[in-house]
Amino acid sequence: MVRSINPKKAKRKNKNKGEASSSSIPSMPTRVWQPGVDKLEEGEELQCDPSVYNSLHGFHVGWPCLSFDILGDKLGLNRTEFPHTLYMVAGTQAEKAPSNSIGVFKISNVSGKRRDVVPKTLVNGDDAMEDEEDEDEDSDSDEESEDGGASTVPIIQVRRVAHHGCVNRIRAMPQSPHICVSWADSGHVQVWDMSSHLNALAESETEGKDGTSPVLNQAPLVNFSGHKDEGYAIDWSPATPGRLLSGDCMSMIHLWEPASGSWTVDPIPLAGHTASVEDLQWSPAEANVFASCSVDKTVAVWDVRAGKSPALSFKAHDADVNVISWNRLASCMLASGSDDGAFSIHDLRVIKDGDAKVAHFEYHKHPITSIEWSAHESSTLAVSSVDNQLTIWDLSLEKDEEEEAEFKAQTKEQVNTPQDLPPQLLFVHQGQKDLKELHWHNQIPGMIISTAADGFNILMPYNIQNTLPHLAP
Repeated sequence: MVRSINPKKAKRKNKNKGEASSSSIPSMPTRVWQPGVDKLEEGEELQCDPSVYNSLHGFHVGWPCLSFDILGDKLGLNRTEFPHTLYMVAGTQAEKAPSNSIGVFKISNVSGKRRDVVPKTLVNGDDAMEDEEDEDEDSDSDEESEDGGASTVPIIQVRRVAHHGCVNRIRAMPQSPHICVSWADSGHVQVWDMSSHLNALAESETEGKDGTSPVLNQAPLVNFSGHKDEGYAIDWSPATPGRLLSGDCMSMIHLWEPASGSWTVDPIPLAGHTASVEDLQWSPAEANVFASCSVDKTVAVWDVRAGKSPALSFKAHDADVNVISWNRLASCMLASGSDDGAFSIHDLRVIKDGDAKVAHFEYHKHPITSIEWSAHESSTLAVSSVDNQLTIWDLSLEKDEEEEAEFKAQTKEQVNTPQDLPPQLLFVHQGQKDLKELHWHNQIPGMIISTAADGFNILMPYNIQNTLPHLAP
């Protein structure tokens, strides 16, 4: 975000003193906006800089969705060419319980363009930068035009299934994305087969377009009511297809095992926390190991073969631990986000005196609502907060003043970057209100989808590394 004078507001302000032209508006140097630090003066407004995105789109679907998940597809593992197509599932938070639904989405024509991290001015001078700005303006006009040209607006198709009660969290099985599980505020955990809806969307360009499809009634495969309270924590095993965990606000965790096309839920819960279990994550490396976090300020690591208590537990934060994410590319690393706005990185190999913390950040000043490691870069993760910021971090970075000076000289940078920003902070995305959850797309490197009270955003920041890690044969 940058701050600048809004010409329209300035014109309105001078309306009684004669007509003002845009050339009469006083110029003001562009500055980086620091949320929670800077204040807007009269006549100023925040403006999004589209040049820092390879792709940026927003859409809403009626009732807000607290939770969603991106579905794996067969369109390619490492997709880099625009436009993109993706599938996802989301659950609503409606005012009345019967008005809720689970939506299965196909989003196509996700347009964008690749940008160089170092602008073209490095090679071609100022004219090249002007050409790029002209292209941005042309792109914006294409999106808003109705002259029959190729549209750059995503095409949203959705099929809805009735869900009684708000959906606290929803997750798709990684091995079979058509199988989804939902946590309802009624205290029920339900498993759904969405294959018919995914097939209908895949085979048609018009099915459910513009949200016109009716809400369909469908019975879940399983409806578990053994929890004593509602919950939010739920996770499918990446190693054992169908294996599932669900945790509730009464501190209990239940283990689900697949059994002949259905599931067997252990009636005796795993107990180790003293307050609400907020999130669960299976280990990406050990089939029987998972982690949990809780309002009791701790993170616990469990082995399901070793009884009903955690193998180890440590205090992770000074406030509620809201979310955790286990690094799939560096399985010793676990990230956690707290209610006080801090997030930490824990190295499970070096737990000492009940502490595994190797990095701690206090950039956000309001509760962390979501945290997730990139599936393509082991040092990169994204974080969302109640402060309406989605931030992206590269923990491998350190401040290099000589390199920064050289980059500023090459790009003729006029923006005065705040000196107190952490060097690991790669990107700040704003514009959504009450951010709830984010996910990286595992098959489109660099793409993030986020949900908030005012809808979804699809974003691809231009400075995020878009290469897959080396995969051993």
